[in-house]
Amino acid sequence: MSSIAREAAIGFDRGAADYERGRPGYPPAAIAVLVAELAIGPGRRVVDLAAGTGKLTRALTGLGAELVAVEPVAGMRAQLEQAVPGVTALPGTAERMPFPDGGVDAVVVAQAFHWFDIPVAAAEIHRVLSADGGLGIVRNEWDESVGWAAEMRALIRAQAGPAPRPHHRDWRAELEATGRFTPLAERVVPNPVRVDVDTLAARIGSMSYIAMMDDDARTALLDAIRALVRERGVIDADGMIETPYDTHVRWCHRRAGS
Repeated sequence: MSSIAREAAIGFDRGAADYERGRPGYPPAAIAVLVAELAIGPGRRVVDLAAGTGKLTRALTGLGAELVAVEPVAGMRAQLEQAVPGVTALPGTAERMPFPDGGVDAVVVAQAFHWFDIPVAAAEIHRVLSADGGLGIVRNEWDESVGWAAEMRALIRAQAGPAPRPHHRDWRAELEATGRFTPLAERVVPNPVRVDVDTLAARIGSMSYIAMMDDDARTALLDAIRALVRERGVIDADGMIETPYDTHVRWCHRRAGS
């Protein structure tokens, strides 16, 4: 199995339980886009690549497709197997998948594409896809037009430092530069999610580089986030917070002969 970034390997293994608790899922409208554009359904084999704890995997069950999850981090894979029983979960990476040439009809990736060695991963995804196969890339992103969310993100940067380089790369341009796929199309779907304060803290704690902080610094950051949402009055009477996300759904199709 090809190696993955040390930060991802250690951080996501340490933060797997927080990832499962705190990360949002994906709204039905976003899933409907994937299903329509990648023709996910009976008779199709679909791979959820870098599947994490199976947040996207579980949304694709019950559609009649053969669904296989690939996840390199053991802690994340264990959470997936518990959360989505019955779905095959295999070790593997985007750069080296355990499938024959043309053996997959669709590959989907959620919250992970920026971690890949993109030229190598693009070649591998192209290899395993059937002639009419498609690639779907899904990402929940904070809506920082909401004031407290922007303040929270600034607080994270101040106390934990900037996100690692992979988070800032222009992975879309890198993918398109390979010439192996048609141009990416995109649709954005609002995805507000109501959580309690501790679930919000778990969401922040699940970020790989925050999971790797020493215990005192990590606790101080999460306590500061709890204090921020209390001070800003965004906790409703029932103890819940509406966290503002948008789900970005992008897709493309395999080009022949690339």
